[in-house]
Formats: sequence, structure tokens, C-alpha cells
Amino acid sequence: MRFHQRQLANGLTIIGETSDSAQSAAIGFFVKTGSRDETPATSGVSHYLEHMTFKGTERLSALQVNEAFDHTGAKFNAFTSHENTVYYAAVLPEYLAEVTDLWIDLMRPSLRDNDFAMEKQVILEEIAMYKDTPQFDVMDRCRSLYFGNHPCGNSVLGSDESITAMTADQMRQYHRDRYGPNNLTVACCGRLDFDSLCRQIETGCGKWKPVEAGRTLSPAVGNGRRQRLGKSSIQREHICLLSPSVSVQDPRRYAASLLGMIVGDDTGSRFFWSMVDTAIAETALMEFESMDGVGVMDSYIHCGPDNAKVVLELAEKTFADLRQNGVTPQELQTAKNKVLSAVTIKCEIPMGRLVDLGMNWVYLKEYLSIQEEVRNIRAVTLDQVNDLIRDFPLEQFTCFSLGPETYPPLP
Repeated sequence: MRFHQRQLANGLTIIGETSDSAQSAAIGFFVKTGSRDETPATSGVSHYLEHMTFKGTERLSALQVNEAFDHTGAKFNAFTSHENTVYYAAVLPEYLAEVTDLWIDLMRPSLRDNDFAMEKQVILEEIAMYKDTPQFDVMDRCRSLYFGNHPCGNSVLGSDESITAMTADQMRQYHRDRYGPNNLTVACCGRLDFDSLCRQIETGCGKWKPVEAGRTLSPAVGNGRRQRLGKSSIQREHICLLSPSVSVQDPRRYAASLLGMIVGDDTGSRFFWSMVDTAIAETALMEFESMDGVGVMDSYIHCGPDNAKVVLELAEKTFADLRQNGVTPQELQTAKNKVLSAVTIKCEIPMGRLVDLGMNWVYLKEYLSIQEEVRNIRAVTLDQVNDLIRDFPLEQFTCFSLGPETYPPLP
């Protein structure tokens, strides 16, 4: 695969990884904006704007947008996170130019008042749905508890209050402030003509004006607090633990990813053998989440309320044992094999490769080939993982749990 990179005069960056043997092409518009870039008054606007983008442009209605994508057979969608909003499509190579023109147009949506009012109800319904999904609700609440006033604690969806009060003018201003070309990266993968694609993007985006869309980075190490909320609608206990870790810019992120696999993979991990295999918990997972300037180890455990205290004790015992004895060579090799399998299998198709390619550039401003990623994972040593456990003690976690009202708080 060949890597290409170009930057337009207005700051928009285009990167590509091309392969003549690929049978498809994928393209994504990566906007470096998410819930951490919002104010209390605009909480949820990034995700709301993602929805509104598909409502159409000055020349296209929402129906015409969907018909245009359907005509090409594209697999398309978008997602919003705490830090990024990504619009993407996978398509047959002969339709890449058509889909690219469509995305260029959609990056400047009309944001019509009547569409805004209609979509507001959709967003409120989505918030209600996630409140009824304990796994998502407990993670959102734990994140808010852990980060406190740090912007990484902002909810991606916003709240009923913030969405209800939001105006279309606020969204239009947010779009003007954050969707500038210098805050946007276009990534493409697969069988495509990179030079031709760049000319097309420059024609469509070259006149967009740059913006001042910075992001303040500040550390966050959690607070060790523990809270529980009882709900009459919940019959099981849902527990989220957040421990501090390294940022996406830290080379130790590879060791952190492997540590998450060792502790909380859904099969064969320490959590699995101590809680799931023993039927104490239905689910016990941990994964590493790296962000801009900060990182966390995120654990989610789902069990019967009678087992909640035991589960927490087992988690603490697992963390203490890791700190005292470290991980074993066999655990590290198994984790490497799992991560390497996931990376290589995912990246065998252009759409699977697209997000990693784009995110590496957004955060690091560098190209990491699949081969480099594999080498970096293989190069992680036992000492590096154990040093990470020492430097970022997992037992210093913040805990939030949701469960039946009739049960007391966790110790």
C-alpha cells in the first residue's frame, strides 16, 4: 500500500493509502470536534449537528441525500465521540467521485429551522433510549463523576435540558466555529486515484475559510469517588470503573491496550476467569481508551445485585495482584496475538482501515502503516506493561453503579 498526503492552502489535509489490488474504496471526513469542545449551553451540539448534516444542503433535501447514497450502493454513516465527528462511506471505486462530491456538499449543510425542530425530537428520544440502557447510562455517569469539570466528562448526547433549550442559531455558529478546513482531515483508502481525488476536493473545498478551532488540553487523574444510583426499572447491577492511563500521544498506549486485553477481554482474561467463568458476573470487561492529552482504563461489569460486593472485591484483588506480581509472559503473548489478529483482519478491507488511518493523522500528524502498527505491538515488553501498572495504579479507580433501589451503595 502506498501513502499520500497533501494540504490545501486553507489548511484542509488530505491523506490516502492506496492499493491497486483492493476491490473497493473508502473515504471519510474527520472533523476534530466533539463533546469536549462544547460549552454547557451547547452540550450535545456536535452529535445533534451530525444528525442535521444528513438533513440536506441548499441543493439537496434529506430524501435526495439518501437517494444519492443509495444510487451508488455506498455503505455510509457517521459517528460522534467526545473528540471527533466522522462521516464515512465505503463504495465501489467507480462511484468514489460521486460519493466524495456528496460529502463535500454535506459538510456545508443548510441547517434549516424546520429540520432542526424535527430532529430535536429524535435526539430527545435517543437520550431517553440510552437512559433505558443501563450499560450506556452507567458509563456516561461514571465518566462525568471521574472527570468532574474536565471537558472529557461532557456527555456526547447532551441532556434533555441542553437539547431542549438549544437553538438553530447556536448550531449554525458552532458549525462555523468548528467545521473550518484547517480543523478537518479527509482520509481515503483502497483502489483510487489520489491526485484526481485531491483535485476534486480542492475544487469543492478550496474556498472554505480557515477558523480558530483550538482545543485546550489539561490533565485528568480521577478522584477515586464511588457512587451508586438505585432505579426501580433495573433488576441487575451495572458497575463502571475508571482508572487513569496514558494519552493517545503517549508511546505507552500500545502497552496500555495490551493491559486492557489481559485484564478484561471477553474471553480468557483475568476478569473472565475470576468473574464470568465462575458465574459471579454475566459480563466483566476492561478496555483502554486513549484521548487527546488524557487516557483511562474503562471497566464494565454486569452482575446480580447480590454479587455486586463480591465483584468489586474481585476487581480490587485483581488490580492488587497485578501491582504486586505483574503480568506473565504467557498473558502478554496471548494479548499480543489477539490484538494483532484484530488489527490485521480489520485492515484487510479499505473501510476497516479508514478510521485508524484518519485518527492517527488527526491525533499524531503522522502516518503509521499496518506493518508499523504490528511492529509496535510486537515490540511491547513485559517490563513496559508492568511499569505502566506501577505508574498508573488500576486500584485508584472511580466507581459508579446502577442497580435496584432496594440495595445499598457499594462499599
